[in-house]
This record gives sequence, C-alpha cells and structure tokens, in this order.
Amino acid sequence: MNANELFAAAPELMKKWTATSLAIASSLEPALIRLVEIRASQINGCANCINMHAADAREKGETEQRIYLLSAWREAPCYTDRERAALGWTEALTRLCEGHELDGAREALNAEFTEAEQVKLTLMINVINGWNRIAVGFRQFVDPAEAKAAAAKATEKPTEKPTEKVAA
Repeated sequence: MNANELFAAAPELMKKWTATSLAIASSLEPALIRLVEIRASQINGCANCINMHAADAREKGETEQRIYLLSAWREAPCYTDRERAALGWTEALTRLCEGHELDGAREALNAEFTEAEQVKLTLMINVINGWNRIAVGFRQFVDPAEAKAAAAKATEKPTEKPTEKVAA
C-alpha cells in the first residue's frame, strides 16, 4: 500500500493522525524533534522515515556530522545535554520491549525538560514510533517531497466556494 492508498483507505483518521502528528512536532524546538525522529527511526529500522527526516534535517541546516553520529550519540561530543536527554528518553521508550530500565533516562529528562516538555517529547516519541510502524508495516518508501505534499493535502482545510449574488 503506497502513501496515497493509505490515506484513501482511511481518509478521516489519516487526516486526524497527520494533523495531530504535526501539532505535536511543532510543540518543541524543531532541531530537537528532527533528531528524535531520526533516532527512533534508526532503532525501528524504518528506511522511509530515516530518509525523510534526514533530508528534512539537512534542508533545515542540520550538519551531516550530527546526522551520521546519531547512532553513536553517547560517544559523540556534538550534542547538547538537552539533546542527549531527549535521545536517551527516545531510546528508552522506543525499546520498551527490551526492558523497563528507565531510571537513568528519566533522571536526565528531569534535569533538562519541564514537566510539560516531558509530555510533549513523550508524545513526539509515540508519534514517530507510530509512523515507523505504518511505514515498515506497509513497506512504504516515499520520496520526501511526496510525503510533504501528502501531509499538506491531508491537513488542508476545505475551501468554501464563494456564493453568487443574485441581482434583485
């Protein structure tokens, strides 16, 4: 099932899912969100999302070095403490099936994020994991430009047709 077929199969739900995803993604700083999206997608083996979010990150000014080093973020000196806390939380939640050792990740999260930001970040991690499962499950690989166009179409509001005035 390609992206168009996916949206056609459940149009209202996919519109709501996309709108919710975009709203959550806009709730924290964009560079941080892009790192979270790429890292979760790496863990989940989602080629579609790695490709799309890495392209978006590059387009928005992220360096190649930081994109390439994401899988080794603990050893790479190019991430801030806030980014490290977000990446640790991303890994902990994305890998829940491997165990519930969240204490270290939660401690770093508490040091860098307010409670509201923690909820926003957790929702974002859920969103990207959801998209990963959709893309992997339906074997999607979408050109990033096509994905942006589909997202824009899914969230656009219907335009009202102008009413004609009838001459009296």
